[in-house]
Amino acid sequence: MAGQPLLSKTPDQRARLGIGYVPQGREIIPQLTVKENLILGLEAKPKGRGNSQDIPEQIFQLFPVLHSMLDRRGGDLSGGQQQQLAIARAMMSSPRLLVLDEPTEGIQPSIILEIEAAVRKIVETTGVSVLLVEQHLHFVRQADWYYAMQKGGIVASGPTDQLSKQVIQEFLAV
Repeated sequence: MAGQPLLSKTPDQRARLGIGYVPQGREIIPQLTVKENLILGLEAKPKGRGNSQDIPEQIFQLFPVLHSMLDRRGGDLSGGQQQQLAIARAMMSSPRLLVLDEPTEGIQPSIILEIEAAVRKIVETTGVSVLLVEQHLHFVRQADWYYAMQKGGIVASGPTDQLSKQVIQEFLAV
């Protein structure tokens, strides 16, 4: 980031540059507790940005359900709770950019709304930029800017409030 090419960087180097990544499918560690999964997120924290093993209160403000589940194993959580844990773990590294890959996949609608609210709060209160890879249009409409991709290339882009029906039908409809 900050003008540095990323293609040659390893995943840990990218994380230390300030990129938090939540993969499609969440990838939490099911055998670890919620607290252990969160603390694992500190491994990506760049040097000099604080090394406390404490979980910041901000994490529980974003995802209140996690506070009461700190001693539960990650694998015992619902899919929506696991997704919240995955996002919270990425936020533990104090990223400058948070990449969310299909955060609504397999999540019940009420939890999707909670995740939407948390992502909005992250952007509004932390200064973290969010790159959202998502197919669900209602979630995409929360973004400031959109890019439609086809076969690895950008085929349309612009302010999300100007996302036209034509672009949706041409590139987003199945």
